[in-house]
Amino acid sequence: MSAVAKKTIELYYDVISPYSWIAFEVLCRYRSKWNIDLKLKPFFLGGIMQGSDNKPPGFVPNKATYMFKDIQRLRRYYQIPINIPSDVADIMFNKGSLPTMRYVCAVDVKDAQHTEDLSREFWMRVWSRDQDITSPQSLLEAGLKIGLSEIAAKDALQKIKDQEIKDRLKAHTQEALNHGAFGSPTIIAHVHGKANMFFGSDRFPLLAQEIGEKWEGPLNELATCKL
Repeated sequence: MSAVAKKTIELYYDVISPYSWIAFEVLCRYRSKWNIDLKLKPFFLGGIMQGSDNKPPGFVPNKATYMFKDIQRLRRYYQIPINIPSDVADIMFNKGSLPTMRYVCAVDVKDAQHTEDLSREFWMRVWSRDQDITSPQSLLEAGLKIGLSEIAAKDALQKIKDQEIKDRLKAHTQEALNHGAFGSPTIIAHVHGKANMFFGSDRFPLLAQEIGEKWEGPLNELATCKL
């Protein structure tokens, strides 16, 4: 008997987004249960905002206040160690994530088996331990932490300046925009030859229905990073 074909789900994300971390962890937990081929697509949220004429929730005071409360609820529900950084505005609006996402792309090109761990480590740094994720030293530290050799970590750092890596990040960002993206995370479920877009980290019951599976809650027992 032939094996059942896996369902392809693409996750477009930027590690500057805490909601993307939730979507990332949940999809990783459901990867086997839903028999999905999870394709990680690092993109640049700044480019998504500009390309979709959207603006960050932090620019709207009531949304920002709500987001901080919401993140604490989600932390408890999904058992993901999200903590609000000491200076969210500086992280999101001044430092941003462009070098970080280029670094993720550089690693993804050469050492794709490390993309998942590297993405998680950047989320842990910025949204759990309140550490920098943009300086060259921070990028190197993250690469070494997840098991890259010193040579590989430094090579990826050099490659963030290469046009190939810049173009790859732009391509992922444009792909997401072509699907209708306006924020992060953007999830694309491929079903019967059709691409179905879901936005955010709270559409998993609908995603499950779309791919013919069952949503069984956060599956905290399968968590990779825990409180």
